Amino acid sequence: MPKPIRKQIADILRHVDDPELGINIVDLGLIYGLQFDEGDLTIQLTMTTPACPLSDYIKRNIHKVTGQVKGLQRVQIEIVWDPPWSPQMMEPEVRSRGFRQPPQYASQYT
Repeated sequence: MPKPIRKQIADILRHVDDPELGINIVDLGLIYGLQFDEGDLTIQLTMTTPACPLSDYIKRNIHKVTGQVKGLQRVQIEIVWDPPWSPQMMEPEVRSRGFRQPPQYASQYT
């Protein structure tokens, strides 16, 4: 994917927060990969935990914000678990502000 498109998509994905943590999914380190091929975007995404109750919420918001990217025809989201997410995957500046583990349940968002 050309760098300008990758940056545009990463910037747009910064508008999707993990509502439990109040941190966007890019700075949180949940985006493992972006692949762009002739108008199709594949996003490799992980969650902070395999039992995350917010995966559908986050995926819906990803589709909503990527709909703003000119030239995208289709967005596919692949949930991946390898490597498992850890706070070390967060942007260092964000991690340095303090991190609290997500609550076990967040039914108000689903």
